[in-house]
Amino acid sequence: IGKKMLSYNESLKILKETKALLEGHFILSSGLHSKQYIQCAKLLSHPKKAEIICSSLCEKIKKNFSSIDVILSPALGGVLVGYEIGRQLGIETIFAERVDGKLVLRRNFELKSNSNVLIVEDVITTGKSAIECSSIVKISKANLLGFACIVDRSNENVTIKDKIISQIKFHIETFSEDNIPKDLKSITPIKPGSRNLSR
Repeated sequence: IGKKMLSYNESLKILKETKALLEGHFILSSGLHSKQYIQCAKLLSHPKKAEIICSSLCEKIKKNFSSIDVILSPALGGVLVGYEIGRQLGIETIFAERVDGKLVLRRNFELKSNSNVLIVEDVITTGKSAIECSSIVKISKANLLGFACIVDRSNENVTIKDKIISQIKFHIETFSEDNIPKDLKSITPIKPGSRNLSR
């Protein structure tokens, strides 16, 4: 595929085509409710379309970060995105997994001290998993270059202070349990997401 940066609308079109952008009533891993949900796994189930999105993200990564030694992703959502970005950029890619609720490196994965690490996620919302990955970088005495993701739907509540490079930035309105709009209350909520799976 030709390396080209996709526009916001082109990216949005692919997310809708692959049903990665869902409409309905969702309970997010934060406990908040929303009318939309990004399910990147649906995009990644279409390898050719995911390749196009990731290719565009790779171009942005190359513009913003130099000399990346290794890509680190949090399981589960970040693994495929990290792999595809690593494949296209020709960079070693590893992932962290939850053990007793905490992200750690397993499978003999390691970060060498002073290596330059880019953290790659599918979606960044609160930044919780990405921040946990950055702790692993710190403990390993490696250098954190920043963060990259397909969808950045963080807002002012995000805990990440470093640079986030995303393919598409998306604002999804969220509501607390006692503040759900009437039209949303009439739809049965579903609870997507993978954070609660390994508890």
